Amino acid sequence: MTSFSQRSVQLKMHTIIHKGEKTFQCSHCDKYFTEKKSLIMHIRIHTGEKPYKCTYCDKLFVYNNSLQKHTRIHTGEKPYICIYCEKSFSYYENLKKHTRIHAGEKTYKCSLCDKSFIDKCRLENHNKIHTVKNTYQCSYCNKSFTQKGNLENHTRVHTGEKPYQCIHCVKSFTNINTLKDHTSIHTGEKSYQCSHCEKSFTLKVHLNNHAMIHSGVKPYQCSHCDKSFTQSINLKTHIRIHTGEKPYQCSHCEKTFSHKGSHTRHIKTLHSHHISTLTEKQMDKIHDTYSLSESKSEVKEEQTDSETCETNILGELKMEVKDEPLDMYE
Repeated sequence: MTSFSQRSVQLKMHTIIHKGEKTFQCSHCDKYFTEKKSLIMHIRIHTGEKPYKCTYCDKLFVYNNSLQKHTRIHTGEKPYICIYCEKSFSYYENLKKHTRIHAGEKTYKCSLCDKSFIDKCRLENHNKIHTVKNTYQCSYCNKSFTQKGNLENHTRVHTGEKPYQCIHCVKSFTNINTLKDHTSIHTGEKSYQCSHCEKSFTLKVHLNNHAMIHSGVKPYQCSHCDKSFTQSINLKTHIRIHTGEKPYQCSHCEKTFSHKGSHTRHIKTLHSHHISTLTEKQMDKIHDTYSLSESKSEVKEEQTDSETCETNILGELKMEVKDEPLDMYE
């Protein structure tokens, strides 16, 4: 065949793509294809042929691009980088999903309620709430679940089983998602990015708490006064102003405190000579934190308001407030 004839055939084949003509029919089903190579690859679905083998394991694949994607599991290659943060991904699909977090885009909407999601998988899982009966029943209590995996995770609450072990410390967890969140504390990874500012967080709960700063929503209302808070822990601490509760007692003297920060500061200031002799377990008890330091700016603002309220309501505590400012997340 002359070069002119070859070009003529190639042009004819290329033109078919534009016209949308599908002249190559599968002999196993009723599908048609515009190119012969597409038909050949499709036929492998029927024949079970998998010519592409992984060099790291025994897995076989129908398509070469499927093999290339799979290989990244072994190599750790992450060629797709987010333009908003510097997180990288092995697959383009995962990058695309991740980018929607920054954009706040939720294109997959539920047809039965007003909820929307960033990807199809999350929407499909959500749809089961509407369409599927809770077929998986807990044998310890009356709870039931739409997915077997959720039942298995729940059952561990009763059995106490914690099969997911942290490789950095001795802690173990009932489900893998909790382990992933915990591991980020060791690695310093902050995968939860705020869509309104540049802040990122290690845990989703911290991101949710932070997001309320932007929204201005303060759902936690004090029953004693008209103050409201973005976080339940801040409300709980504030209520102690009204009740006079002081749950934090010094283990070296009889002094008690309303706030954890005041308790910790008291020990460091007046009992610093004891700290070096404390066991690790005792120190953990003293510094048992609610892990909300990432919302520190918001907490400080609310604590300032709390000081004003405390002065008005419990004037006799004024000196204590001044001596020990309400910095509960030191």
